[in-house]
Amino acid sequence: MTTTVNRPTIQADSPSQASDTTTAIRPKKPILATTGHPVARPRAAAHLSDAQVEQLGQELDAIRDRIIASRGAADAAYIRRVIKVQRTLEIAGRATLMLSKKKTAFVAGTAMLSVAKILENMEIGHNVLHGQWDWMRDPDIHSTTWEWDFVTPAAAWKHTHNDLHHTWTNVLGKDKDVGYSTLRMADDQPWQPYNIFNPAINLVLAPFFEWGIAAYDLELEAWQQGEKSTDELKVSLKALGRKVVTQFTKDYVATPAAAAVFGSGKQALIGTFTANAIRNVWAHSVIFCGHFPDGVDTFSEEEIEGETRGDWYIRQMLGSANISGSKALHLMTGNLSHQIEHHCFPDLPSNRYHEVAVELREICERYGLPYTTGPMHRQVGQAWAKVFRLALPPKGERGRLIGRGTPKAPVNAAPPIPAS
Repeated sequence: MTTTVNRPTIQADSPSQASDTTTAIRPKKPILATTGHPVARPRAAAHLSDAQVEQLGQELDAIRDRIIASRGAADAAYIRRVIKVQRTLEIAGRATLMLSKKKTAFVAGTAMLSVAKILENMEIGHNVLHGQWDWMRDPDIHSTTWEWDFVTPAAAWKHTHNDLHHTWTNVLGKDKDVGYSTLRMADDQPWQPYNIFNPAINLVLAPFFEWGIAAYDLELEAWQQGEKSTDELKVSLKALGRKVVTQFTKDYVATPAAAAVFGSGKQALIGTFTANAIRNVWAHSVIFCGHFPDGVDTFSEEEIEGETRGDWYIRQMLGSANISGSKALHLMTGNLSHQIEHHCFPDLPSNRYHEVAVELREICERYGLPYTTGPMHRQVGQAWAKVFRLALPPKGERGRLIGRGTPKAPVNAAPPIPAS
């Protein structure tokens, strides 16, 4: 008997993209059916029937519709208040660094600037670029106009993050955020000799995370495979170059130059560099907590063939992890401490995730699905443990893989077929 599965229809982001061919690297967003079933559901959801998955999808759609309908003045006041606090901290931090020849001023200025950069990157920039505040129709807080305090241009990040990562979350071969084309972060990813350096690479990546993301957003792998043209790459490189100049001028020229008038130029330079490094380490930690701790699943391309809307929600829940903690922690993580809720509803206002989390956790319990969460120190520890563990090849293959690059053929393997 032949089973027919629903293949996702591909939706172009704009009319000009309608003729683009879809690929494993640069797919467009799928329009998923509400009924049907994939070729195979993840093990954690294998017990669910098609009807249950459809019902789950309807319940989550209803949550999203309710939050959208209830957005209003309180939400708008929240994001404007956060932006005001962030800008006040940034101005105060840079101003204090003018006098950073004094140790207390250096520490205070660097601390304020670090917090300001974290707030701008996590709770403001990331969420604004997801379109969470587009409903306000405010051009100053709109996903099409916001340019964040991060080296990678907003437009490039929106493509690799919003379009690719959030559509194909943790699907090996489609979601390049699984290891950022550099690290081995899943057992199903083939081991390569350079993976032995994963801990060292990740240690360097953390304080320079924005630079790693900027390089990643160039999609060099897609260019190498012919899926991104050289002309497109040149456009990306020019945009990145302009952004680098802007960031360098602001942090490493303007602020130190102004501080030099008060004899604090060197200290201000070190302070801004330190603030960027602190922001990068924090962002790296939060993001690694969201997808790499124990209990988070990865998926094959075959598993999502015929995926329905309910199955897509399930994949977001199984492929994400939350961080438990205080309101201050949630704010400083950009509410990505509610990563599960964010992946199910990436365009809902971040300040509403805490209320959604209560319902989503109850739904997971009712449908027998895991809801991965834990304190930040544990999630970070598990993510780093995975970096170290996956730096080595699978246990049974270590002796014949390390130092050889590719595994030897099994002893009982059939002889190669002669070329005709």
